This record gives sequence, structure tokens and C-alpha cells, in this order.
Amino acid sequence: MKKFQLVIPCHFGLEAVLKREIIDLGYEVSLVEDGRITFEGDAEAICRANIFLRSGERVLLQVARFRAETFEELFQNVKSIPWEEYIPVDGKFWVTKASSVKSKLFSSSDIQSIIKKAIVERMKLKYNVSWFEENGCDYPIRVFLIKDEVTIALDTTGDSLHKRGYRLNSAIAPISETLAAALIMLTPWKRDRILVDPFCGSGTFPIEAAMIGANIAPGMNRSFIAENWTNLIDKKEWYDSVNEANDLIRLNIEMDIQGYDIDPTVIKAARENAKLAGVDKFIHFQRRAVSELSHPKKFGFVISNPPYGERLEDKKDLPQLYHEIGESMKRLDSWSVYLITSYEEAEKYIGRKSDKNRKLYNGMIKTYYYQFLGPKPKKSGR
Repeated sequence: MKKFQLVIPCHFGLEAVLKREIIDLGYEVSLVEDGRITFEGDAEAICRANIFLRSGERVLLQVARFRAETFEELFQNVKSIPWEEYIPVDGKFWVTKASSVKSKLFSSSDIQSIIKKAIVERMKLKYNVSWFEENGCDYPIRVFLIKDEVTIALDTTGDSLHKRGYRLNSAIAPISETLAAALIMLTPWKRDRILVDPFCGSGTFPIEAAMIGANIAPGMNRSFIAENWTNLIDKKEWYDSVNEANDLIRLNIEMDIQGYDIDPTVIKAARENAKLAGVDKFIHFQRRAVSELSHPKKFGFVISNPPYGERLEDKKDLPQLYHEIGESMKRLDSWSVYLITSYEEAEKYIGRKSDKNRKLYNGMIKTYYYQFLGPKPKKSGR
């Protein structure tokens, strides 16, 4: 079976999480770069990566990688790619995104235009036609230029992988599903441990945790653009991958996952989202302020995305809010607490220095993933 180089973009700083996911799927990683992982896989791998990966943003089928410092070099290199092996004569193709970092070619619109023209010229020769109707399936193309090295890939995913299909109701400034899943996987949380999100918003952290605990593949209830690429991927590969995902689901388990928020509207939305995700039975949502956060059980986890105060009028409330978080942490002195926030003075008002701190980007916002580690529970029998 034909092998491809598959490129998976991810949030900067979370490459290790995605790498582990790819290895756990049974594939060998060939390249780790800032914000993306490359591995080799066949058509089945495209299907499985789209359906199973929790922390990747999309699955890109790399068609070429080369250096180009001029538009002429870019044009000739793109024209030499065997596009007829990827795009049928009626395929609709366009460069959906071109990004350039530290490269001599930096105009996105010019890069997109040159690449489209080069593909057309190649396909004119190979298909012996002068005009393309482009009334068939979509074949979106993505291009990355980093230090004059060009990577050109077909986007097999379509809508980003963070769109699981369950979050029809969103709170203001929600955390993405892929980022939430990656942050959970950075912790030692397992489904037999308590997990609480005191700022749950639309429920992303609790829902992603429940899906991880129940082994529900994040992409099994949505569609992907490459499902129509029958010239490259047999429909059976998609059916087999979904069947594999179905066989792995474990709903006959117990989990203690809780989501709190002071806004009753978002609590209602979170419940509806959890139901759409098929994990509502594992999560208890409740209207509750962080100042009321407590729990009788020991060795639980708090994983949350508290307000950042991105709006100027909200910043004045942050010292008191983070002080309340700190007071709650004192009541949960055996728990581990993980907070992602862009608030630079979070530790000051929490009143405790984090044990670990990882810098991440939530979209374009620089954030910190503060990790306050509690004691490990003693193993039974000791």
C-alpha cells in the first residue's frame, strides 16, 4: 500500500503530547518541529489519525518539501510535483492557507497565486485539457514556508480537528477541544481519579476528560473532507476505522468528573454539549463559585481555564478571583491543580509558586500552564 508523509500541526509547546499519541496509534514519528509532527502512514493512517488524534489540529498529506528563495523556484518546484496522482481532472483545488516565517517569499497572496498557477500548468499537460471545471470533490492545499523551506500538503481534514461535533453551545472565549485534551494528557489524571473544573464554561475540560476516560475517539462522530477522495482512500478504510473506534468505547465504567460555573446559562449549555458528546452520565455540572470549591475526597485533580481578564474592564477583578482560587487550593491540600491562564500575576494572588510552569499559546494569546502538584496517593496494599 502506498505510503505518505503525514504532517499534523498542533499548539506550540504540546508537540510531546501529539508525538506520544501518534506512537500509541502504532506509527513511527519521522520529524518533530515547532508546532507540527511528521510521520509515515498509508491511507488507513489518514483515516485513523483524523478519527483518533485528540491533540492535533488537522491531518495534512505532504506532497512535497523543497527550498525556494524566488517565485520562479517556487513555480518550477510546484509544477514538477505529480499532481495528477493526487487530484482528479474534475477536482476543485485551491491554496486555502500559505504561511511564511523567516523566508524571502512572504506575501501569502502571491504564494497562493503562484502555486495555483503552477498546479494548473502541470495538470494541463498531464490531462491534456486547457480548462478545469473544478466541479468535483474539494482538494484544499496548505503551504508552509520556514527559513525558505517549503512544505506543500493536501488538507485531509477540512474543518479543524477541534470541531468534534459536540460543542454547538459555546461560552465566551472557550478553550479549544484539542488544547483542552492535550492539557489533560499532560497530567497524570486517570479515569479512577476525581476531576473538577471550577470554571467549566461550555464544558470542554470535563467533556474531553470523559471522552478520554471512556475511550471515545474524538473524530468518530464527524466527517472529513478526504472521505470523498476515492482516488486516494477507499471508503472501506473510513468504515473500518470508525468500527475500530466503536469497538474501543467503554461506557460501562464509573467516573467522578464535575464542572462548575457561576453562570447558569453556560452550565445549561455544558450539559447539552456533554449529552451531544455521549458522556453526560459521567459528568455532574453545577452552578457554583470558585470560592465555594471544596471536596471531601482526597487526591483529586483541578484542571481549569480561569478568566484571563483579556477585556480591560475585567482586569480589576482578577486579584480577588485568583486569591479565591488560592484559598480553595488550601482546602484541597492533597489535590493537584492545573491552570492555564495569561494572567502574569496568577501565582502572586494564588499565594503559592507553581511546581511546574509551561508556556503555551492559546490562539495568539501567550499563556502559562501552572501545575501545582499534590501528594501521590499511596498504593493499596502498602
